[in-house]
Amino acid sequence: MTSKRKTEPMADKPLVLVDGSSYLYRAYHALPDLSTKDGQPTGALLGVLNMVYKLIDEYEPERMAVVFDAPGKTFRDELYEDYKANRPPMPDALGAQIEPLLDAIRKIGIPVISVPGIEADDVIGTIAKRAADAGVSTVISTSDKDMAQLVDGRITLVDTMPRPGRDASQPIDAAAVKAKFGVGPELIVDYLALVGDTTDNIPGVKGVGAKTAAKWLEQYGSLDALIQHADEIKGKAGESLREAIPHLPLYRELATIRCDCELPFGLDELEVEAPDIDGLRELYTRLELFSLIKRRLPSPEPGAVPPPPEPETPRRYETVLTEAQLDAWIERIAAAPLVALDVRSDRPDYMHARLVGLALSVHPGEAAYIPLAHRSTEAPEQLDRDAVIERLKPWLESDAAAKVVHDGKLASHVLKRERVTLRGIRHDTMLESYVLNSVGSRHDLDAIASKYLGLKTVTLEDVCGRGAKQIPFDQLGVDDACRYAAENADVALRAHDTLWPRLVETPELERLYVEIEQPLSAVLFAMEEAGVKVDAKMLERQSRELAEEMARVEKEAYEAAGGPFNLGSPKQLQEVLYERLALPVLGKTPGGQPSTAESVLAELAVSYDLPRLILEHRALAKLKSTYADKLPREINPQTGRIHTSYHQAVAATGRLSSSDPNLQNIPIRTPEGRRIRQAFVAERGYKLIAADYSQIELRIMAHLSGDERLRAAFAEREDIHRATAAEVFNVPLADVTADQRRSAKAINFGLIYGMSAFGLARQLGVERGVAQRYIDLYFQRYPGVKRYMDETRERARRDGYVSTVFGRRLYLPEINERNAQRRQYAERSAINAPMQGTAADIIKRAMLKIHAWLADARVDARLIMQVHDELVLEVRQDQAADVAHAVVALMESAAELDVPLKVDAGIGGNWDEAH
Repeated sequence: MTSKRKTEPMADKPLVLVDGSSYLYRAYHALPDLSTKDGQPTGALLGVLNMVYKLIDEYEPERMAVVFDAPGKTFRDELYEDYKANRPPMPDALGAQIEPLLDAIRKIGIPVISVPGIEADDVIGTIAKRAADAGVSTVISTSDKDMAQLVDGRITLVDTMPRPGRDASQPIDAAAVKAKFGVGPELIVDYLALVGDTTDNIPGVKGVGAKTAAKWLEQYGSLDALIQHADEIKGKAGESLREAIPHLPLYRELATIRCDCELPFGLDELEVEAPDIDGLRELYTRLELFSLIKRRLPSPEPGAVPPPPEPETPRRYETVLTEAQLDAWIERIAAAPLVALDVRSDRPDYMHARLVGLALSVHPGEAAYIPLAHRSTEAPEQLDRDAVIERLKPWLESDAAAKVVHDGKLASHVLKRERVTLRGIRHDTMLESYVLNSVGSRHDLDAIASKYLGLKTVTLEDVCGRGAKQIPFDQLGVDDACRYAAENADVALRAHDTLWPRLVETPELERLYVEIEQPLSAVLFAMEEAGVKVDAKMLERQSRELAEEMARVEKEAYEAAGGPFNLGSPKQLQEVLYERLALPVLGKTPGGQPSTAESVLAELAVSYDLPRLILEHRALAKLKSTYADKLPREINPQTGRIHTSYHQAVAATGRLSSSDPNLQNIPIRTPEGRRIRQAFVAERGYKLIAADYSQIELRIMAHLSGDERLRAAFAEREDIHRATAAEVFNVPLADVTADQRRSAKAINFGLIYGMSAFGLARQLGVERGVAQRYIDLYFQRYPGVKRYMDETRERARRDGYVSTVFGRRLYLPEINERNAQRRQYAERSAINAPMQGTAADIIKRAMLKIHAWLADARVDARLIMQVHDELVLEVRQDQAADVAHAVVALMESAAELDVPLKVDAGIGGNWDEAH
């Protein structure tokens, strides 16, 4: 069976961390005062946003975060009573800009981090250190001199806020730190202890400035050594130094950035997401930041301009607290042709969530909230929870009672915990919005209300608070809960009334919604409820074995390096590779230092042992921390199984994603990685079936392009990579070498993802000119592919979107962008999106067919996982062969293309064995 991950290797991009607190104050004091016509200040906000966009332009980060100080005290306040005592309170004009700034950053797609009890500097230091340990370079954008202590081979600083007479984006590496302060990064903490910090109210040594401190440290080598020789320092400076000696350890501790803090997130949670274009347009319009709209937001696709706010519909929201009110609403929902239902729970974890209340709406502007389990001290007496559920259960479980929901899968999970099977879901506004336009928009109810109804809704943060201060919904006051939940039901009904007619206007989108997305929600619900059994003891053994293997590799690395060193230290690795072993410098950091990034090490590993061993050690460390150690914690103790969450309305192409845990990234290419899959096991008496589409995107390319040679190769069931090699290198099929097939495979998959000659050359280890000749030969032999690509790009420029075989539209708002980089990315997406999107549609159709067949065939089997182009089922052992045969047939008949679909299936006691 083949690997699922067919993406072009990307150049390593640094993690970008922004010191939001320092920039916010600096922008406020340094930049011109700006405000809207209504008096809302925006100057600091605009300055920080321009800086954030500059970083995105320069580094194109895949992981990024903007970090702010959380309100409240930290450990430094306990160490030193006067810490930051001289800092004035935040000006009102600055405080008024914080919430809209955070809102804008989140809408851009960048995580905002604020950890109570931990300063932003320590959060940044801890993240950067974790990234360095994982082999990831970090760029810290800051104006704070304290950060210079973090600089090493993997961590550089950059100050993107402009200053007169300097390049605002010039990276600050170790050499630049030494040039600026007179000491290297390793002595910055000692330097700060001596000179003090007026911002943080750290006194330092009286009368000692930067030049004196640097001179002393240069002469004696460290603060400790300076203290030992303090008697040698003459004059008033010497007297001040000796007077300060009892306090210097404290000053140094206050200035030291902690890099070992406990943080409630991992590096994977810092991924940059697609921007909420519609939300940004609305926000920037309200803040009158028209320059950002013009420079940073693409023109909206036709028909997607947010409507002007409509005259507000009178709202009548009712809190149901009496039997009479409940009777009246039961009568209303029984008589209504369509009812909007909103289900509120106490937590996001659907396997443990408990029902807190239900909201219903039968007419725009009219809704009710039935509180069932609010625990706030002011909560009024509520109707008996079990009795209300029992009375509503016939309506909730009636397929004839038509309902509209937002995220029906989540609502079904919450009600399942109450032994209620939710039926009758006719429409889901989340999926209606997603099918209508999956690109550049969120599909939560607040975003839908703003985009399609022109309404600003009450958000969960408005009523429950944000971040660490957010309270669970069951602790919320009943009046606030009604205001939020009743509005949700009301807005869902109104949103459906707007979205559904738009879908009907385009028959292909209506079919996609009705025949694929809407019914698929029930299939995913069943898969999530089923979960997959994971052997925790096996993972624990693997964790120990991985630790032993890491120790073995570490020992070999010491031998290759000629002595021990810290494998997790980029600075030490840099010294060993380029100074001790004098390996060739194939790449440099943003600061100009020899790079130890993964892509550089991979090139060096072809010829040298140590880079190979470093990469092996990193891979083992990631397997241990991300899977062997973490997966056991994801097992539900009640079921002994992992219950992932599948996300249906996230990926623009229509692909499913998953989280908690993310099943899509479980490795398969290495023996150690495949062993992780061995821990995904069948229950006793059952087997797992893994059924996988073979080369589905290449088959879709053959169908879409109509290229005769490509179609013929698939029709004759040839090895497509061998067939391509024979065409490109003009040799008989039987004479194709392994290297030629490898090159052809890289070309086949690379062209789908828009790989350039440079990218192909790098992957194959050949000159760029050779790679370009390969591409030219490919297009000569497969002219239909070249024609399809050219026509698709042109059609995308004309229409603003491309479509899958089943009519899914993938909008490309930057296809006519003047910025060449963005335009070229959109052009690559125009080629790839129809193939990825069609593959997504096909496997969804297969899931629907298999789910229906399993119900009708009455076999003891169930779908339990979907990963890329693969489906995994758990089936009773004596039925496994028959079910596998049926599953292959169902998957291969999920679409009628001009080339045959091919599915490989295996049976085993665990996932790896079945694969």
